Amino acid sequence: MGILFTFSDIRIFNPSAITESAQSFIYLQLMNHRITIFLLLFTSCTASKKNIVKPDSNHFPTTVEKSTSLPARENFYIFILAGQSNMAGRGLVQPQDTISSRLVLTLDKNNEWVYAKEPLHYYEPSRTGLDCGLSFGKKLAALYKKKITIGLVPCAVGGSSIEQWIGDSTYRDVTLYSNLINKARKAATHGTIKGILWHQGEANANTGNYKNYKEKLELFFTKLRNDLGDSTLPVYAGQLGSFLDRKTNPFVDSINNDLKRLSSSFKNFYVINISDFTPKPDSIHFNSRSQRIMGERFAKLVYKTH
Repeated sequence: MGILFTFSDIRIFNPSAITESAQSFIYLQLMNHRITIFLLLFTSCTASKKNIVKPDSNHFPTTVEKSTSLPARENFYIFILAGQSNMAGRGLVQPQDTISSRLVLTLDKNNEWVYAKEPLHYYEPSRTGLDCGLSFGKKLAALYKKKITIGLVPCAVGGSSIEQWIGDSTYRDVTLYSNLINKARKAATHGTIKGILWHQGEANANTGNYKNYKEKLELFFTKLRNDLGDSTLPVYAGQLGSFLDRKTNPFVDSINNDLKRLSSSFKNFYVINISDFTPKPDSIHFNSRSQRIMGERFAKLVYKTH
């Protein structure tokens, strides 16, 4: 049998008339109330803490949804994502980055079309993070008034140099050029390749690796266009981050100038400005916000030049 005791009950007593045993009883009841209130507050705070989405951790999707039907070939625009880590993506994946669109597909590691959710790249599991792909796809589909489906082909591998791409080197267990060509050809059986999104250069921005960078880029994209059967395939490149340390990367500005020069001399080569981007604490990789903006800028440039 329980005893209901409230604070209002205390007021009916004359303290001087309360026996010692009654005082002990009242004291115990008050302590029980305090303990109960404390436990309720502690439980509430603990539950709330568990539900907090931490901004400094990845939130990868738990499900993958395959596309059961593909759009007509003429309405399926395919873009290849290539380069090194800032294209592969090192940003934190947050819940908003895992919301798919019926108009954005990506070719997964099994060469199957699935509805795109970040992260898109899968070659470096321990380094995987947010790239610009989903942001690009959603923005471009919106610009086309949702009449076009966007197909993404992730091929970027962090740390790769332009020499390794030209030489088809196997780097981090990926044979760079062959993988790109094979993935692109597989994707092209279902749609039309409309362009290459490219971000690379950090690996060539030091003293030992910069020589003839512009010429090597031109050689690489000429070969790629020929192997894909489109001599005018558009290339959309992003500049290197303005925040990069010039002591360890003394040729950052030279590479950005090379990209600018190619946009004038090399047909269908376009460059987006990313001088306002901000890095992660490592001062090398774009943070999540910058990755999303990069995707949108690529999309606007593609739409403008198509």
